[in-house]
Amino acid sequence: MKIPRRKFLHLAAGAAALPASPRTASALNYPTRPVRIVVGVPPGTGADIDARLIAQWLSKRFGQQFIVDNQTGAATNIAAGAVARAVPDGYTLLMLTVTNAVNATLYRGLNFDLVHDLAPVAGTMRTANVLVVNPAVPAATLAEFIAYAKANPGKINYASGGYGSPGNMAGELLKVMAGIDLVHIPYRGSIVPDLLGGQVQVAFTPIPASIGYIRDGKLRAIAVTSTTRSDALPSIPTVAEFVPRYAADVWHGIGAPKNTPADIIAELNKEINAVLADTANKVRIADLGAEPMPMTPAEFGKFIDDEISKWADVIKTAGIKME
Repeated sequence: MKIPRRKFLHLAAGAAALPASPRTASALNYPTRPVRIVVGVPPGTGADIDARLIAQWLSKRFGQQFIVDNQTGAATNIAAGAVARAVPDGYTLLMLTVTNAVNATLYRGLNFDLVHDLAPVAGTMRTANVLVVNPAVPAATLAEFIAYAKANPGKINYASGGYGSPGNMAGELLKVMAGIDLVHIPYRGSIVPDLLGGQVQVAFTPIPASIGYIRDGKLRAIAVTSTTRSDALPSIPTVAEFVPRYAADVWHGIGAPKNTPADIIAELNKEINAVLADTANKVRIADLGAEPMPMTPAEFGKFIDDEISKWADVIKTAGIKME
């Protein structure tokens, strides 16, 4: 999810201006020095924005700096591997995303294991992609789009940010569950120019990245990939309203190296859930087109396991391979 720089600065400034909410008294002497949150994507993208807001809020609650450290490359695997090998003392954390769950199956020979080398700490936020089409596509609803795709197998191109990206996986899940044949076109840069120009007809894009084009009529929103309708696009149905049990949320959370002390994980979980419950913070999260995703460490671990299994089935059924 790419956020315009002006909006990013506005959100960051708003978060910084929030009053500090001191945590309840704790016997745990943590942290006593800055804590790094390692992020596997560039600044300005969804997981990075999430990490910076969480870092600002935790800095206020703990009275110690939480610093975002962008370590990009290999579809977030460099960052995840670095944290998996870090000292398990609570001072190196990882911004986990749905991409990590996908990569557990998509990439072979990783030098870390997502489940065995990283400990779940807390969920943070979830959002959705929206299925958008170029206005030249003769479909106003998902039912019409599926019918159009079935009548034109292999002739409709959908763009994504690359193999294993949330947009790619959302598209492949729809192909499997709706029984349609779309051609995947992976991009390293922005998909928007070609989508607006009609070189590709379809994409699953983050809501904040496409809502302006939707409102201007330059793209047509067909459905959102979450289990419930988005507050940002309340009139747009979910894919699941047409394809039962479909869900392709984009989610974020915090992880730590395995064997990080349980009391530190519990303290981080408590404080993260506290900032997610704060009314002002909920407004900031809604500004991103997202919603809080509070969970216990055990719940987040089960959630990650389920996501790994879900996307492993999609990858195997669709025959997705890195190219």
